[in-house]
Amino acid sequence: MPKPKMTFVERLYLPEISKGLALTSRHFFRNLWHHSLASLGLESRDRAMVTIAYPEVRRPYPLVARSRHRLTKREDGSPKCVACMMCATACPADCIFIEAEEHPDPAIEKRPRHFDIDMSKCVYCGFCVEACPEDAIRMDTGSFELAYFDRKGLVYDKEFLLNDDPHAVPAHAEPLSRGN
Repeated sequence: MPKPKMTFVERLYLPEISKGLALTSRHFFRNLWHHSLASLGLESRDRAMVTIAYPEVRRPYPLVARSRHRLTKREDGSPKCVACMMCATACPADCIFIEAEEHPDPAIEKRPRHFDIDMSKCVYCGFCVEACPEDAIRMDTGSFELAYFDRKGLVYDKEFLLNDDPHAVPAHAEPLSRGN
């Protein structure tokens, strides 16, 4: 079926351009009005705020099922992971790399020498959490920070995954604040 011919007005695109300009102008002047009222103290800053001063102010996110990965620890501080490779096998993105070694405790067969997750490949599917028989890996940190100056910061190693600090930075990543 042939395409219908556009009328002269449709070919000018003037109605659509004017609709777009009207929408943009409405948002601009409404935000200007609320910001002016907030500057005078007549309205709360929350309603007037159109941007967030990141990283000093962070947007609150609701608790969701999946966020940044972490490794759980035993009572002695060692990782619960027994390097069974179940999480790496279940991962559809192939972003988990584990190298196993002997555990000094004879009751535990193996432990991870290296446990790396390449977050540039991760799809946050949660299959690694479901596949782990030891409950050694979780995605419950509530952190979604992936802001680093280079891609090296997107590879989370074992020490970073065991760190409980929510503002920790991977050891081989360049820090976010550069000295001038």
